[in-house]
Amino acid sequence: MDEVALTAAGLYAIVLLRAGGTYAVGRLAGAGARRSRFAGRYSPDRFRRVERAIQRWGAPVVAVSFLTVGFQTVANFLAGSMRMPLPRYLPALFVGGAAWALIYATAGLGVLELLERLFAEQTAFGVAAVAVVLLAVCGAVVYRRRKGSPELRDTVAEEH
Repeated sequence: MDEVALTAAGLYAIVLLRAGGTYAVGRLAGAGARRSRFAGRYSPDRFRRVERAIQRWGAPVVAVSFLTVGFQTVANFLAGSMRMPLPRYLPALFVGGAAWALIYATAGLGVLELLERLFAEQTAFGVAAVAVVLLAVCGAVVYRRRKGSPELRDTVAEEH
């Protein structure tokens, strides 16, 4: 079996279980979802924006959410908590999950092949590239946390 097809099949199984599980948790949580610790992880504005989009557009929002980062978990959870019927939810899950799996399988394998070639031919450059990526990710996380946390924002403002 082709490497991309095998990877995509594995990722597809993972996304079906993860997103379906998130939908099930949302369905079980029901109205308590907005008061849960889960809701606290996302800004109330984002939660309401996703909820309005699901109410207006339904299953297509769930399917398209798989092409985003962070939005898909909220969309699946809210689809469950809003009790979206399974006949509407499952096609969105299957289509969106397939798109997600194919994108991550092709792009992911491409990046791995690039890194493999880079490390084999120019190890020092490969290590430097990975270090730059890690520093960029860490910097983005720190920036995002400081920007979103009022305590950190106040602390930074007092220091300057």
